[in-house]
Amino acid sequence: MSSILIIVFLPLLAAIVAGLGNKKLGLVPAKIVTTGALFVSCALSWPIFLSFLNGSAEAAVVPVLHWVKSGNLDFAWALRVDTLTAVMLVVITSVSALVHLYSWGYMSEEPDQPRFFAYLSLFTFAMLMLVTADNLVQMFFGWEGVGLASYLLIGFWFRKPSANAAAMKAFVVNRVGDLGFMMGIFGVFLVFGTVSIPAILQNAPAVLNGSTIGFLGHRFDTATVLCILLFIGAMGKSAQLGLHTWLPDAMEGPTPVSALIHAATMVTAGVFMVCRLSPLFETSPTALSFVTFIGAATCFFAATVGTTQTDIKRVIAYSTCSQLGYMFFAAGVGAYGAAMFHLFTHAFFKALLFLGAGSVIHAMHHEQDMRYYGGLRKHIPLTYWAMMAGTLAITGVGIVDVGGFAGFHSKDAILEAAYAKGTELSHFAFFMGIFAALLTSFYSWRLVFLTFFGKPRWEQSEHIQHAVHDAHGHGHDDHAHDHAHDHHDHAHSDGTAGYHPHESPANMLAPLGILSVGAVAAGFVFQHAFVSEGTGEFWKGALVFNEHLIHAMHEAPHWVKWAPFVVMATGLLIAWYGYIKNTRFPAAFVDQFGFLYRFLLNKWYFDELYHFIFVRPAMALGRIFWKVGDQGIIDRFGPNGAAWVVQKGSKAAVKLQSGYLYSYALVMLVGLVGAISWVIAR
Repeated sequence: MSSILIIVFLPLLAAIVAGLGNKKLGLVPAKIVTTGALFVSCALSWPIFLSFLNGSAEAAVVPVLHWVKSGNLDFAWALRVDTLTAVMLVVITSVSALVHLYSWGYMSEEPDQPRFFAYLSLFTFAMLMLVTADNLVQMFFGWEGVGLASYLLIGFWFRKPSANAAAMKAFVVNRVGDLGFMMGIFGVFLVFGTVSIPAILQNAPAVLNGSTIGFLGHRFDTATVLCILLFIGAMGKSAQLGLHTWLPDAMEGPTPVSALIHAATMVTAGVFMVCRLSPLFETSPTALSFVTFIGAATCFFAATVGTTQTDIKRVIAYSTCSQLGYMFFAAGVGAYGAAMFHLFTHAFFKALLFLGAGSVIHAMHHEQDMRYYGGLRKHIPLTYWAMMAGTLAITGVGIVDVGGFAGFHSKDAILEAAYAKGTELSHFAFFMGIFAALLTSFYSWRLVFLTFFGKPRWEQSEHIQHAVHDAHGHGHDDHAHDHAHDHHDHAHSDGTAGYHPHESPANMLAPLGILSVGAVAAGFVFQHAFVSEGTGEFWKGALVFNEHLIHAMHEAPHWVKWAPFVVMATGLLIAWYGYIKNTRFPAAFVDQFGFLYRFLLNKWYFDELYHFIFVRPAMALGRIFWKVGDQGIIDRFGPNGAAWVVQKGSKAAVKLQSGYLYSYALVMLVGLVGAISWVIAR
């Protein structure tokens, strides 16, 4: 456990060295420092996880320093390591280390690489602080840290207006959720008198039983108010329905950023928080119902939108949103182990899909529209097989009672838990999850067929045409603006018609190979530890583990267990028919159901709705303040505005300061007469 200090703080040290020593270190040393630090953290994290896996480790708290003492608020900065932390450590450090390595190739022509790698390491440190937190304030520190780092990473190409807008949108939307999280923390301290997570969870049933709290002028159940406020924070960070709008726009950042944020780190923070505080959430059935409903609705919503997207990264982004919905409704029905199991497997196959998409984009001169791909399996076969492994994992390919890819074990466990819970809401979540699984299979295989099968459609892309015919490529400033590399170095071509994409370099393919192993094997290797009967010993109280629910899952009817396989096969067949067998079918469907297609393509018009409800009124109010306050009051007082007023006022005040006693007496007399007159007038 002593290695936990190195695991957490080594990425921070690397970020400082790479960031502050940008010019002195140079490109390669900065990359070596940050990437090496993450591989060291990863190498130290796996033994901790394996020691909990074999039952030889016990939870421990490693003190760092005494942090705050103010009245009753007294807590230290300490690193908590238990089973839940150990799972998150290997997920975060493994994916981050591979993303660092992958970025050596993907960002090879980026002039600001030290800054990029420093941001990646800073992001990783903040996430490690979050998952090792022993109190809510420390968790909030990491929570805000990943928010700041994500803002920096999404807006890395700061000369590009859309990247700046996406970074700001992610920051602002997350602040909405963070307001709820802060209020939840304030409420917890008010009720429990402490922010220590172990103390809160230990005393939650006794303190909250029958307790009510005043909120917005009414009395509510205390546990319900606290848990819903905390969950609102999770909704923002994990892009749940209502606070999801920042996530697809975050694709404006470099592809390695997408893999890091959307696979194992920032977006899973909400799931981790709910599981960490599961004893607190268990005291409020109403809050758990709210979590279940939001998770199921998000799962369904994001899957429907993913079916119409043409940007390869946005398809995978909405897939992330949908998969997070699965994790939340698993937690809502009490299957916290299944939620963490899906978080664990999802990290491998989603990072694989994002990095695989980056390899495709790299080969296609940074064209991200799948409509201009086709036939790539012959040109980039290693990327193709890696993407196939990720697709087989996310769609849940496998056979009941035999086994399958990672998603087959974890997603099916969630669906079985939702059905086994036996309530109307859990059955609603089950059927939403089944329908989302159908759509997941469809849009995932649609991505594969549009990208790797059929005839090449590259000549239709103006982006590729421009890149191929640009004999000299773009300079660094253009790259920062357009997020494209020196295009002519990425393929051998004699014009668009003779363009031949080539495979990515080894430092990009190696992470794909490692993640492919996780996408294939993580499910059946770790299923017993996470969700089998008796595995409460593995969690050792790190979260609520419901043995009765686990038993009911295994006793679920056969049709419940086979339903995910059936819908997976159905989605595959529909995608095959529409994009391989009869390629005219999608256009015909759009013509027939144009309104539905536009509704989904425009993401249920959430952005337009928010623009109408929030953005336009805010801008109108700003214009009023500008015209009345700025132009009408400040600017109207002379050419220098308020400065002119201050200057004239000071000159008048100087004249009163004459130094003569009779002048001051006169002013006092005038003031006294004025005061007496005011009293008499009353």
